[in-house]
Amino acid sequence: MKNKKKFILKKTALLLSALLLILIGTILLWVSSINLPDISNFETRKVANSSKITDRTGNVILYDIHQSVRRTEIPLSEMSTYIKQAVISVEDRNFYTHNGIRITSIARAFLANIMKSKYSQGGSTITQQIVKNTLLTTDKTLTRKSKEIILALKLEKRFSKDQILEIYLNDAPYGSTIYGIEEASQAFFNKKAKDLTLAEAAYFAVIPEAPTYYSPFGKNKTKLDEKKNIVLKKMLEYGYVDEVKYQEALNEKVVFNIEATNSIKAPHFVFFILDYLQQKYGQDIMETGGLVVKTTLDYELQKKAEELVLENSKINEKKYNASNASLVAIDPKNGHILSMVGSRDYFDKSIDGAYNIATAKRQPGSSFKPFIYASAFKKGYTPETILFDLPTEFSTNCTAFQVPLSGFTEKDCYHPNNFDNKYKGPMTLRSALSESRNVPSVKLMYLVGIDNAIEEAKDLGITTLTNSKDYGLSLVLGGGEVTLLDITSAYSVFANSGLRNPPVGILEIKDRDGNILKKYEDNSSQVLEKNVALTLNDVLSDSVARIPTFGDKISILNVAVKTGTTNDDRDAWIIGYNTDIAVGVWSGNNNNKSMTSGGAAVSGPIWKSFMEDFIKNKQSTPFEKPIPDPDYENLKPIFKGKWLILNSENNINSILFWVDKNNPKGSPPSDPNSDPQFKLWNPPIQNWWLNNQFNYNLTTN
Repeated sequence: MKNKKKFILKKTALLLSALLLILIGTILLWVSSINLPDISNFETRKVANSSKITDRTGNVILYDIHQSVRRTEIPLSEMSTYIKQAVISVEDRNFYTHNGIRITSIARAFLANIMKSKYSQGGSTITQQIVKNTLLTTDKTLTRKSKEIILALKLEKRFSKDQILEIYLNDAPYGSTIYGIEEASQAFFNKKAKDLTLAEAAYFAVIPEAPTYYSPFGKNKTKLDEKKNIVLKKMLEYGYVDEVKYQEALNEKVVFNIEATNSIKAPHFVFFILDYLQQKYGQDIMETGGLVVKTTLDYELQKKAEELVLENSKINEKKYNASNASLVAIDPKNGHILSMVGSRDYFDKSIDGAYNIATAKRQPGSSFKPFIYASAFKKGYTPETILFDLPTEFSTNCTAFQVPLSGFTEKDCYHPNNFDNKYKGPMTLRSALSESRNVPSVKLMYLVGIDNAIEEAKDLGITTLTNSKDYGLSLVLGGGEVTLLDITSAYSVFANSGLRNPPVGILEIKDRDGNILKKYEDNSSQVLEKNVALTLNDVLSDSVARIPTFGDKISILNVAVKTGTTNDDRDAWIIGYNTDIAVGVWSGNNNNKSMTSGGAAVSGPIWKSFMEDFIKNKQSTPFEKPIPDPDYENLKPIFKGKWLILNSENNINSILFWVDKNNPKGSPPSDPNSDPQFKLWNPPIQNWWLNNQFNYNLTTN
């Protein structure tokens, strides 16, 4: 029996050995058949295929990624010790001890790829990264990975570790046309690579991972800071720095310089596009893949926008203490971004000009109100619906006359003011929105409901609002945060009769061989009833209704417009549109300092000049008129502008006496007092009536 077992084991061992020899032979045969680049020509390694970004015509090159590539090669001895240590800490801890590859990392990546059922890169040493970036294509295949491993082993035999690290640091991409640690040091810090501080070196260890995403001038600066801190933590962990140096580097304030260049047009828009390309295709393909990207940008409009933003921002800085501005223009019929100006000057460090305000989250002030009014019109309220513009308490922790109840303080009360600290009594929704009155708008917010308002805003294209529990009634006054790009896109839905086209910046992408990788496709959807959109257009384009507050200084024929200003005058907005274009302008200061005026005065001139220039050679198409409610005559009087209806005490009531907010067009509530706001809204109205009834003819409704 024992002999039989031994025989079986021996046979099994021989079989496994034979299979192993066959497998090894197959692998060796396969490896020998792989067509490998000649490492002896490494010094003349591949040249990147330049990717280009153009305007919508394809004739204006906005950016040529590898035009005028800047690279200054220096020996390792002229590089800061910190940059060597930082790169090794984050990229390849065992760089000086492995032979070019890490078997455990390759195995780990291989298993992960099997689990994901697809192949992706992973487990690369610094040596492998050099091979991948200089000798091979960007294909993600097993053959390519095998080539990378073989060539890494060969490279390690040909060059010393210091030479390999030197090659890596001289070739590392740092964004734009900047390559290599010396060129990056000069461009960003005006110093040589040997003089880099610990914190600066930690930043430079991160940026090459994704130069566009981790750009110190882009929207992900916070993520760059976080990653820099991880590098420092690893350097401490691996013994390159002590606790004192680590803490000093964490607290060091690093200021990046950026120098102007004539090689880029519409820089904020270009980096907006680059960010998309990097996420979609990866850094390698984006920078070296020879892509031709035709964008939606209208360069003639862009030049006009840049000119107006720069000129008016300089005026506003002196006149209103507003040093910066941003403009976005969108075609409502397709969502094409026609213009994007992220600041008055991308290269102006004094205002943090490289930061793109067009995609930054800011409070919108009253420019958010139209979303609540649209939701109200959707529920059946009309532009003639009456709300009272009077000092009103909205918190049930306080009395109707703004006195805290027992156990509460003034901080527990909420009674918003109007921007002019005046109150106009009964107002139609048309006048309340046109004149941007806050109190009626907060009342309408309550009637509509916060959940409904947020859903409406999201449907229209606002992407930055979170859970409704994070907001109160002040949401209607701009209590949430939006981006200029989002809110301009959302207004374009009104311009397009309720049909939404998400904002897009790319018409077409071709690879180096002319194959189309991406092409613009219609992605429209009806997100708002057409008549609701037409009703809002009718209100926002009503220059007569706007005159009591704004006069005619922002009025243009057949153009709808709304302004917005945040508390303490930190943000000045104006968004307007006709059937052909939606234009949004923000003005303020990147450091959040207050201005001395608001939306119409500060942002109005930029917006009006741009809009007038756009339509001067075009036939101005009037908005389609909304269809009247066929049941208008049977609507409640309060919906038709009639509020002077006396009760048994010879007094008048708020809308909550006539309307159940859960069913506005249904029967009046049987017990208005069941709504907690009724007891807060009614007393100020009745008090106002006591003092003003002599101004009205009591014989009419």
